[in-house]
Amino acid sequence: MNQNPEQIARDRIDQLLVAAGWIVQAKRNIDLNASLGVAVREYQTAIGPADYVLFVEKKPVGIIEAKRQEEGVRLTVHESQSYSYAVSKLKYLNNDPLVFTYESTGEVTRFTDHRDPKPRSRPVFIFHRPETLRAWLKQGSSLRKRLFDIPELNAQGLRACQIQAIANLEKSLRESRPKALIQMATGAGKTFTAITFIYRLLKYAKAKRVLFLVDTKNLGEQAEQEFMAFLPNDDNRKFSELYGVHRLQSNHIPSDCQVYISTIQRLYSILKDEPLEEKAEETNPAEINWGKREPLPVVYNDKLPIEFFDFVIVDECHRSIYNLWKQVLDYYDAFLIGLTATPDNRTFGFFEQNIVSEYTHQQAIIDQVNVGFTTYLIETEVTKQGANLKCEEWVDHREKLTRKKRWHQLDEDVVYSAKRLDDQVVNLNQIRLIIRTFKERLPEIFPDRRNDQGEFEVPKTLIFAKSDSHADDIIQIVRNEFGEGNQFCKKITYRSEEDPKSILAEFRTTYYPRIAVTVDMIATGTDVKPLECLLFMRDVKSRNYFEQMKGRGTRTITLDDLKKASPSAKFAKDRFVLIDAIGVSKSLKTDSRPLEKQPSVALKDLLGAIAVGARDEALFSSLAGRLLRLDKRLTEAEKQGFQAKAQGKSIPQVARELLNAFDPDTLAEIQTQVIQEMPQASEVAQAERITALTHTLQEEAARVFTGELKDFIENVHRVHEQIIDHINPDRLLAVGWAEDQQTQAEETVRSFTDWIVSHREEITALQLFYGQPFQRRELTYQMIQDLANRIMQEKPTLAPLRVWQAYEQLERVNGQPKNQLIALVSLIRRVTGLDGELTTYDRTVDKNFQAWVFNKQAGNAPKFTEEQMQWLRMIKDFIASSIHLEQEDFDLVPFNQYGGLGKFYQVFGANYQAIIEELNEHLAA
Repeated sequence: MNQNPEQIARDRIDQLLVAAGWIVQAKRNIDLNASLGVAVREYQTAIGPADYVLFVEKKPVGIIEAKRQEEGVRLTVHESQSYSYAVSKLKYLNNDPLVFTYESTGEVTRFTDHRDPKPRSRPVFIFHRPETLRAWLKQGSSLRKRLFDIPELNAQGLRACQIQAIANLEKSLRESRPKALIQMATGAGKTFTAITFIYRLLKYAKAKRVLFLVDTKNLGEQAEQEFMAFLPNDDNRKFSELYGVHRLQSNHIPSDCQVYISTIQRLYSILKDEPLEEKAEETNPAEINWGKREPLPVVYNDKLPIEFFDFVIVDECHRSIYNLWKQVLDYYDAFLIGLTATPDNRTFGFFEQNIVSEYTHQQAIIDQVNVGFTTYLIETEVTKQGANLKCEEWVDHREKLTRKKRWHQLDEDVVYSAKRLDDQVVNLNQIRLIIRTFKERLPEIFPDRRNDQGEFEVPKTLIFAKSDSHADDIIQIVRNEFGEGNQFCKKITYRSEEDPKSILAEFRTTYYPRIAVTVDMIATGTDVKPLECLLFMRDVKSRNYFEQMKGRGTRTITLDDLKKASPSAKFAKDRFVLIDAIGVSKSLKTDSRPLEKQPSVALKDLLGAIAVGARDEALFSSLAGRLLRLDKRLTEAEKQGFQAKAQGKSIPQVARELLNAFDPDTLAEIQTQVIQEMPQASEVAQAERITALTHTLQEEAARVFTGELKDFIENVHRVHEQIIDHINPDRLLAVGWAEDQQTQAEETVRSFTDWIVSHREEITALQLFYGQPFQRRELTYQMIQDLANRIMQEKPTLAPLRVWQAYEQLERVNGQPKNQLIALVSLIRRVTGLDGELTTYDRTVDKNFQAWVFNKQAGNAPKFTEEQMQWLRMIKDFIASSIHLEQEDFDLVPFNQYGGLGKFYQVFGANYQAIIEELNEHLAA
């Protein structure tokens, strides 16, 4: 047995080489025909023996400098030594300098490709495979060299923030920086940006494969759709016609694709060579509250060698890089690129502060890439304080799993807090009051949403519920309160009876459903552009998760597209409304989950951690204890149900296997068994065998926890029944715009007023408003357009429609403006005192038109004919939308359809010019 540190290191290096597909030979037994890749120990060079020389197809290609484990912290010191061997002549050979060098202790390995523009060593998990080195040599130049072949970006069809992100990323890659972070606001096009630079890396840098990593199945499906639909701006073929795109749904990995999409859970299971149920991909693993003490080691898998991917793109990386998952990312010898809208300090640290793009939500709002939001509060007594039920009251008891009810008398007082609401006790009056208040206040929140028949149209609304059971209660009450059918309000969760993807597609593109209720399926990463209202009926403790949930409403959408889903919309979406019915906007938020184990972890989190591959003594012990406690509470029928879903095992059997997986006596028996079976093996080999057997024991204990069993345990572990409180009424404590929204609205109005007043002398349009009434007839559409452009350039936060919304929160307004310019004219009239209250300009024009017609026909004055009135109404409508009428405008619609200026002259005679001047003056009065 090899005991000295140097030989232990070499034994470990030998094992790594064999795992990576090399044959290791002593120099006295060289047979380069034995395999594609041969590693020869102690091969003689002109300056002495190299620890290992790597041969591929019988040609020397690289050097390994072996060091004992203690030298791991100083491996970079030995780079010059390995390079010296690489540039030396090998005995018997007239070789060129070798381009690949490694320094390794068997635990830590560094690699340098000397073909790179500026050769720099980097850590690698294991050695590269011989077929990989052969392929690299055949390519001639290295990947890092080919990055300089990428041409200047064609910016057509890209936003400024996307152009900057791609340009900065490619600069970072050329500098060989291993990690880069793209921070881009939700809705700004992160995925489109990623596909654009992936396309360029494949086309110009000849990257072999790219991994697009997500953390839920839903995000993976959405990314796949975007790859399939992507059309490059320099080719008329779709991305999927140029490159293979494959979403991993099993442990099978085709090698002939260029882009692979996977959840990080799936990738981890593939590396461990273990199956993964699809259900384990439905939940965002960041929401599993199991803080591991140490991440589990990832072992080498020759189906996915470290060089399989050249680039790994991590979507929503703020939540995918910690705890169990970091080592998955560290496994690959690839550039790592993170995408997120909401990074925290750990995200910045993980990506080594290399932030190639910082495009915040506020910047996105200013650039009109995103819309902002306003907060509307609904506070009720039961929501805040809970309630109590007296002993001997008769109430419904409802089974959570089956929703079967029984009428039963309480045998003790029940006092429930807000935290127990919708879990142990359901107060339908509370849900009903919130939904009823929401319905009644919608016309106040969205005053412009009435169709041609005067009926109010509910804007597309997403309600966040606490659980599937809570969602079902909300749906029934929404349908009842709005007096609508099934299609009006639907649930979109992974447990929906209908296909959730089909419902989501309907929610995006068709009229129904108007309201969707979800738990977490579309809480993050899912685009629903017509969405204008988020109703929170669940609290959120994570700041990042809350930002992601709010992000569902930030998407911009054109008026034409919005009208496809909401026909009564009068102008493009310029905000969304967050309706807070639970206190989510005020509750304390944390940046992220702590890394340390929590003193108390929910059973669903223990089960979730098991499902995604966590194997930890504290986890197994905690879960075993919970199951044994649960066993005492279950009925015989429920115990049989457990057994049917647990491969015939009872709860005590499952718990025993969990505890046995880390039992010291069991582990000691395994160690004794291995030593007896492998007495001549090295300590390293024995240790690896012990680890393998221990791992098998743990996997056997965990194998029983399928998605079906997990759902069963989650349901029966909760209180078997919910008490339905129909006795305690609920009452409103407060309803209306949030106080900070009022303050913000006041500041917006004040800032707009100050800007108008300070520019009144220098801008012609403002001079006319502040001047004599007759002067306003000189006001033109172009003047207002120029004024609007200047405001948007100098003060984008004072966009007219945003200022209009601020007024809506402070005072009564008349009407809704059809566009920014009409809003601007109306606002200026309010600021300059022409209108006592904010009124849309078309209403002002209508009122002034009626007064002008009345005055013109007063007394014995001649009356306008019906044909003349038709022309006057057309002029009135034109001025209402275009501010001013010129004679040339008679060549435009609608005038040209009725004969234009010539016909107008015939109808009004020589007085036609005076009519035009009077209408320009009086309608703008």
